[in-house]
Amino acid sequence: MNIIDELEWRGAINQQTDEAGLRKLVSEKEIGVYCGIDPTGDSMHIGHLIPFMVLRRFQLAGHKPVILVGGATGSIGDPSGKSEERVLQSAEQVEKNIQKLTAQVQKLFDAGKDEQSIRLVNNLEWTGELTLLDFLRNVGKSFNVNTMLAKDIVASRLETGISFTEFTYQILQSIDFLHLYRNEDVQLQVGGADQWGNITAGLEFIRKQESADAKAFGLTIPLLLKADGTKFGKTAGGAIWLDAEKTTPYEFYQFWLNQDDRDVVRYLKYFTFLSQDEINALAEQVEAEPHKRAAQKTLAREMTLFVHGEEALADAEKITAALFSGEVKDLTAKQIEEGFKNMPTFEAPKEERNIVEWLVDVVGIEPSRRQAREDINNGAISINGEKETDVDAIIKPENSFEERFILVRKGKKKYFLVKLV
Repeated sequence: MNIIDELEWRGAINQQTDEAGLRKLVSEKEIGVYCGIDPTGDSMHIGHLIPFMVLRRFQLAGHKPVILVGGATGSIGDPSGKSEERVLQSAEQVEKNIQKLTAQVQKLFDAGKDEQSIRLVNNLEWTGELTLLDFLRNVGKSFNVNTMLAKDIVASRLETGISFTEFTYQILQSIDFLHLYRNEDVQLQVGGADQWGNITAGLEFIRKQESADAKAFGLTIPLLLKADGTKFGKTAGGAIWLDAEKTTPYEFYQFWLNQDDRDVVRYLKYFTFLSQDEINALAEQVEAEPHKRAAQKTLAREMTLFVHGEEALADAEKITAALFSGEVKDLTAKQIEEGFKNMPTFEAPKEERNIVEWLVDVVGIEPSRRQAREDINNGAISINGEKETDVDAIIKPENSFEERFILVRKGKKKYFLVKLV
């Protein structure tokens, strides 16, 4: 199957500058294709994965992807999708972000590992030495201000205002495309839907600098919305990050596991490398047996394995199963910390106390000793996965999870995490 047909089946194409020309080109030769990411933060989130998954599909189809980390463009700020001016980051922060993002890209895609892997570049390498006079004479003359003003990314900001710095962002991105076209045999740029103006500016620049019939193309990915119309990748707690310190593998797994039946097949197409037959079979299960959530489980497994690896996936599945069954006693302290991160949390000293006193006076889970005794007698209190029915029982630090946590369950589903200090 032609890679363009594959992307269309997966719903991964929003706009193309020349569909027929690109389809013909990719069927005739291996091409270079690139996508950029600016170091505006120290981690990618799942929204960043969408164009990179397209790069990976081009690689699997025999083409040569390049990932560009924007050391230069990240210092300026992309106005795309922003209603107001970005706050400039310090050079030190940009460099720290570059290091973090580079490590993520290398881990996910084996970028820069060898000649066959996805290539990794930083646009500061060719932009950092560009003088102001060279910029104005050799680059600026190719850009018409009226055309730049008409781009959606600029036009949408004219009322609120846009600095000259952000106004020139599309020029810097155009320089990148020309450099990669000349030096890395890159003929296609891939980006989000909001990058259309920047991509077409780069194509115009290439044709002015090279020739009017230069074979360069642009392709954008659709803005991904959930079935309810809200933006994909956002939760009440914020973005879903690829950094395990920001979004734990368990939280990451749960995000995918909890996707709506109306969205899950679309996400399988976008984010996984499962075949069409495998995805179609899961789509049939969504229709016939939605209660089994086979598609969601597959999506959660595939994505957690891809981003965090086998060990993290095993932990996430173990925590999920333990929470569902209530059998938490075999979890490690690390798994407890990860799985119960967002549960009500209390602190208690590492000392022995009667369970009634501990529940009321130390951690405050129970409102009164009478209520505590009643709940214990009724079997409503579990400590570390074991039901406790003895009002004279003693809470001991050595009976905790590695003397770090005690897990209390009240009723069937109400959990409390107690940190021993």
